Amino acid sequence: MASTPPATPAPTAPVAARPGTAPSPSPAARTGRISAGLVLLLSALTAVGPLTIDLYLSAFPRIVDELGTTESRVQLTLTATLAGLALGQLLIGSVSDAVGRRAPLLVSLAVYVAASVGIVFAGSVAALTGLRFVQGLSAAAGMVLSMAIVRDSFEGYQIGKVIARLMLVVGVAPILAPTIGAQFLRLGSWRGMFVALAVVGAVLFVLVLLRLRETLPVERRRSGGTVAALRSYGSLLGDWSFIGLALIAGFYMAAMFTYISASTFVFQDFYGMSAQQYAIVFGVGAVSVTAGSQINGALVGRVTPERILQGAVAAGFVLSGGLLVAALAGGGLAWLVPLIVLTLGTAGFVMPSVPAIALERNAHRAGSAAALIGAFQFGVGAVVAPVTGLLGGSPPVTMAAVMFGVVVVAGVVLLGLRHTFGAPLPADAAGSLGAPDPAVGVPAASADLPDAPVGATLPSADAPHDGAVSATDAPHDAAALAGATAPTTHRA
Repeated sequence: MASTPPATPAPTAPVAARPGTAPSPSPAARTGRISAGLVLLLSALTAVGPLTIDLYLSAFPRIVDELGTTESRVQLTLTATLAGLALGQLLIGSVSDAVGRRAPLLVSLAVYVAASVGIVFAGSVAALTGLRFVQGLSAAAGMVLSMAIVRDSFEGYQIGKVIARLMLVVGVAPILAPTIGAQFLRLGSWRGMFVALAVVGAVLFVLVLLRLRETLPVERRRSGGTVAALRSYGSLLGDWSFIGLALIAGFYMAAMFTYISASTFVFQDFYGMSAQQYAIVFGVGAVSVTAGSQINGALVGRVTPERILQGAVAAGFVLSGGLLVAALAGGGLAWLVPLIVLTLGTAGFVMPSVPAIALERNAHRAGSAAALIGAFQFGVGAVVAPVTGLLGGSPPVTMAAVMFGVVVVAGVVLLGLRHTFGAPLPADAAGSLGAPDPAVGVPAASADLPDAPVGATLPSADAPHDGAVSATDAPHDAAALAGATAPTTHRA
């Protein structure tokens, strides 16, 4: 039940400015006001991903009955969505760095609307699964490009200020989505949910077309796009410490997606909850993740991200183990719900801490690192999510067993990384201020954002958007990042 912050587009080599032209000044330096309308638009684009995942969860039992399929096949539709989101995060960033933000966003929204309409008329679970993959692939654009547009348009601490507003929406969306979905079920078919998503996509398409101007001017677009990004990905995949951190994030995400995919069958089918009661429990889990993230932010500066990560995974091991024991003993909802909520709360500590550590140690390729961590999260989650349906048996026991199992694996990986936490930063990361990324050819100093003037703000949609700050820029400081990052995941 967490939220996933939009992935950072992978960095690529910059195109040199045209001869005789100076870089355009940042809109943040030119305007003195924040456009509430533009911030709301970016927030809505960011929320598309969480809504796409969570809105239909309470409808799983009805989809099973209407399409004449099994629980595991319906859970695969969620897996397909997560796989689409994972792949989309890797692709859209590099594409937008090469051609700009607006065109990829418009194309993605058009595809999203088409996929949503297709789902309304889907007559089989196979068609539903394929269309959900396309829906997830296109939904990734809103998550990635809303962040890119903010980074194009802001400088320094102002970026964090606006991103915090976006993250508030990301935190609230998964809490509200199942409740909204439950109301659709009261009024009619589960297909009405996808009519609503199609309408949302169409409205956003019109708003982007009419109100959002390009924020990445031609002189600041990147050459080498996907090829350069893949080179950076390759170097990261050869770094065991990075892979270990990405796996921890992925397995923790898998624990949450296990809960997401199985919870409706556990609470509604096994324990007989109504869709409205299920939505309340689901919302409490989301609040737990959000609370964990806020406490994590308060700890930053007093406790290192490494120590927070170790403590959170240890707590997750104890709590998920208790959940499994309670499920095996038939402890009922009085035991299961609190243990689930507390287990999910540990994700609020793990998810901000992992990218904080990884990006500090890979500051010279922070954009690629962030995108790859996001892909690991959704990728591992997509693989593990349907396992509970495939295992069969008692739904509470299988859900608890899978959650405990993936947390144990995350703990084992973390034990293997202990020696790296006390080690000094790698030479390339420690000296990355101004050091070129060998895979990308961009001075890492570009990842450091200059402080904006006090009055710097996000431009209105009516102002010309000349991005002076690359969307691939990312902060080096792990503690600051951990404090500013909302939970990197998804719902409980």
